[in-house]
Amino acid sequence: MRTASTWLKKAWHWLTSMRTALMLLFVLAVASIPGALLPQRTVSSSLVDDYLKANPTTGPIYDKLQLFDVFQSTWFLAIILLLTISLVGCIIPRSIDHWRAYKAKPTRAPKYLGRMPHHVEGEVAGTPEDVEKQLRKQLKRWHVASYEPDEDRAGAYSISAERGYTRELMNLIFHIGIVAMILTFVAGRMVFYEGQVIVVTNSEAESAVPVEQSRVFCNTSPANFDVFRAGPLFDGTGLTPFCFESQNFSAAYLNNGQANEFSSDITYTDDLTVPQDQWKPASLAVNHPLRVGGDRVYLQGHGFAPQITLTWPNGETRTQMMQFRPTDVFTFLSSGVMRFDPPAGMYPDLTERRQHQIAIEGNFAPTARWAGPNGDQLQSAFPSMDDPAVSVDVYVGDAGLDTGRPQNIFVLDQSLVADGRLEKVSRVQLTPGSVATVDTGDGEVKVRFDGAAEYANYQISRDPTQVWALVSTAIMLGALAGSLAIKRRRVWVRIRPGTSGHTRVEIAGLARTDRAGWGREFDDIAAAILGLEPDDEEGEQGEFNPYDL
Repeated sequence: MRTASTWLKKAWHWLTSMRTALMLLFVLAVASIPGALLPQRTVSSSLVDDYLKANPTTGPIYDKLQLFDVFQSTWFLAIILLLTISLVGCIIPRSIDHWRAYKAKPTRAPKYLGRMPHHVEGEVAGTPEDVEKQLRKQLKRWHVASYEPDEDRAGAYSISAERGYTRELMNLIFHIGIVAMILTFVAGRMVFYEGQVIVVTNSEAESAVPVEQSRVFCNTSPANFDVFRAGPLFDGTGLTPFCFESQNFSAAYLNNGQANEFSSDITYTDDLTVPQDQWKPASLAVNHPLRVGGDRVYLQGHGFAPQITLTWPNGETRTQMMQFRPTDVFTFLSSGVMRFDPPAGMYPDLTERRQHQIAIEGNFAPTARWAGPNGDQLQSAFPSMDDPAVSVDVYVGDAGLDTGRPQNIFVLDQSLVADGRLEKVSRVQLTPGSVATVDTGDGEVKVRFDGAAEYANYQISRDPTQVWALVSTAIMLGALAGSLAIKRRRVWVRIRPGTSGHTRVEIAGLARTDRAGWGREFDDIAAAILGLEPDDEEGEQGEFNPYDL
């Protein structure tokens, strides 16, 4: 039992030592590296899926190690917990020691003051009482204690003064700031919410696209988002009510296709009873969000939404406009899927209708460039929509509609293809307005590419602890600067009767940390007592002096 208690005490002392806290800070920094190098599910689950497909050997290993969820992983949270315990265990005893040191009397002067880094002595006119009065005036903001001759190591009346306790206080506040920052971020992750929504907004070049989609988004329900995530303490009922309408999206590119600027004009309201024509205008740009009631609306990205119309043999049509995902972030070659249910009149039986669904999967290029031996491989030459085209595969069979099972909007379920329930019947390349005829086995279906619209991806975020995170970070950095600038220093003065109405004064000084840069203050004190000329070589009078703290 005693052995277990001893080991527990040793473990506690090790955990609450400052060396361990610094080591855990370093470990935390190293542990954050995979979160910066690898895609994270909290940012983009699709990028994680792409990484797993591209790395079938190492990807699953990384996944088991939670490297795709670094900042929510068990081991990362364990490091933060240990770091918090270590810091708190350091702060409490150090705070007690600091209070005791502050209340204690400054230590007595050493016997040989001449061995101190700063030392000067001489005789001044006046009695010892006059000298002490002048000395206490100079040391009025110091922590001062006097020692009688029988208490002094050299047998003379001496005065000890100490200053710079704020250095340790700033050091403690710095560590408190770290703990506050960690707790604030943890609290923020518990109550935050964040969602993304794609809004199709017709650009000027594609204003003639016939299908009109809603460009209004209302932050009234998590169901309105395309992607929504929140902390465990957020139940979805505390959304900040507001609406906005996307008016347009514009992008500027350099000649090499590199993006130069993204912006989007919107109108918004935080009063849902206000008519839409009275909503207030705003402009969003990268890193320039709209702030509404504590929420932030970011312009996060953009892409293209092709529109395709199918015409069945009985003359009925189905039209879809679906956003495609950019697979090349420079040229915006994009990929996606559309799924169509056939007309109910052609296949009244639900089971039969499921077997005659049509799926279209392929690529969209905003500025088409055809490559390959036969000139049938679609590439994109530029990210703006100058010459759009699509190259898509047409599938017939069970596309997974009407099953109640959620599906990826960007890729087909390959298990349907592997099982033979969905069969590829043709590949077509289309430009705006062109039509291709596809034989589905039960008749010919016409596939028309109507054109495309540009969409903007907006992100709505709320973290009620953001202000507190900023405050705790500012306190931490300010305290760190103070702990580095302030120096703990001591001054000892021995006063002895001199000759002919004079008093013998011996003054010594010591900086408890780093003596560099402290000589001027000691020289000023010595000059005021001994009547010497002050030395101004180290700086002009009136500059900020951290020793005043």
